[in-house]
Amino acid sequence: MSFKVAFIGAGSIGFTRGLLRDLLTVPEFKEIEVSFMDINPHNLQMVTELCQRDIRENGLKIVISATTDRKEALKDAKYVFCTIRMGGLEAFATDVDIPLKYGVDQCVGDTLCAGGIMYGQRGIAEMLEICRDIREAAAPDVLLLNYSNPMAMLTWACNKYGGVRTIGLCHGVQHGHHQIAEVYGLEKSEVDIICAGINHQTWYISAKHKGRDLTGGLLEAFEKHPEFSRTEKVRIDMLRRFGYYSTESNGHLSEYVPWYRKRSGEIMDWIDLGSWINGETGGYLRVCTEGRNWFETDFPNWMKDPALEYTAEHRGEEHGSYIIEGLETGRVYRGHFNTVNNGIITNLPDDAIIEAPGYADHNGISMPLVGELPLGPAAVCSVSISVQRLAVEAAVHGDDQLLRQAFMMDPLVGAVCNPKEIWQMVDEMLVAGEAWLPQYSAAIAEAKVRLASGGLIPTLAGNAGAARLKVKSVDEMMQDREAANKNAGESDKGKDREKVSSVD
Repeated sequence: MSFKVAFIGAGSIGFTRGLLRDLLTVPEFKEIEVSFMDINPHNLQMVTELCQRDIRENGLKIVISATTDRKEALKDAKYVFCTIRMGGLEAFATDVDIPLKYGVDQCVGDTLCAGGIMYGQRGIAEMLEICRDIREAAAPDVLLLNYSNPMAMLTWACNKYGGVRTIGLCHGVQHGHHQIAEVYGLEKSEVDIICAGINHQTWYISAKHKGRDLTGGLLEAFEKHPEFSRTEKVRIDMLRRFGYYSTESNGHLSEYVPWYRKRSGEIMDWIDLGSWINGETGGYLRVCTEGRNWFETDFPNWMKDPALEYTAEHRGEEHGSYIIEGLETGRVYRGHFNTVNNGIITNLPDDAIIEAPGYADHNGISMPLVGELPLGPAAVCSVSISVQRLAVEAAVHGDDQLLRQAFMMDPLVGAVCNPKEIWQMVDEMLVAGEAWLPQYSAAIAEAKVRLASGGLIPTLAGNAGAARLKVKSVDEMMQDREAANKNAGESDKGKDREKVSSVD
């Protein structure tokens, strides 16, 4: 069985390497074509060398085609994995630091809130360029499997404006599934779930063990768990007040709703600093910075470490390889996918990108009818969907009025800032992101004039946030190489794309 799989943004070491391992674990896929593309030739070379070493030591003859030419990588591809991070760490820093000046304290800033909205503006412009190249170069029946954030916004833009069939994939459902099993002392395989909502705000509306409902006892089980009772305070409080557990990590979820991060003096009541994902201010930016610095320094040692084993017991849980396996072999795979709603969840808008159970086999990707979400969770999702819709239309059309409205409608931004502050913050973020926002050239010129005219609203310049930790030096990370390698793997979903235009 032979077909071509292209990785766009392949310089993400842990993510690309893991996805390739998962794919080549499938027995029928030993002769597929693989192409890697990244705009950073140095990172591309390192990742290619490492993955080619893995392939060779697993006895396969596949030769990776690595290129900085996107169309070359996409030529005749049947499947495309996308893991880009538009603007790299330079742009990411502005997503975190500028909102802090206005009191908006984010843990991640890549899905919603001020950072996620601006990340979407950069990413959508680039994704539409990628879609154009896919239409021109890839196989006619190509499927784009998007792992880049903001997941819902990018997948929305690709399906509505990109002309490419796109499924968004995330691992949040799997992680929460493990947690639910753990609080009941069960294995994940023993707990059957139905999870539905929108990416990073998906709800476990059903959890059963041997037919017995588990949802009613979840609150008590999580409150009694020795670790989660400390690290998942926001998720537990949302479970307490809305009746269902949410997929997303404590830090992520805290920045999607208006209640847990709006007063700096209360943030520490809801987070835990044992891991960045539990709510640390700018936590993901920190680990991404450390991960990049560590990979650059420690790469020679990665080549000395044992190769990844392409065996079933070492296969990961990311949906991508299983979807391709189902489509190509007919083996049925059940996962949770991000796709255009079109009535799957009946009380969410049809045009929204929802996350819900789906199946992949020879017949394609099928999404069963979920029906209505419980009213509370549906209301939480609906607010975010309105922000996403405004942000997508703003990015596609370069409409800064819609962009400002997206900021106003964002739950946390709206809880912290008044309209004048929001307008000024958007001006600052547009100007800071000029290199990656070609669709906003006119609006950026006007914003520069306003920012230079004086009479600006005072800000919290130099605000470090309620819970910001120092970026570790390489020397500090060398004290625990295992932890540094783990950190590098966590940090690279969505490769840095430090480019200054929307055309490769």
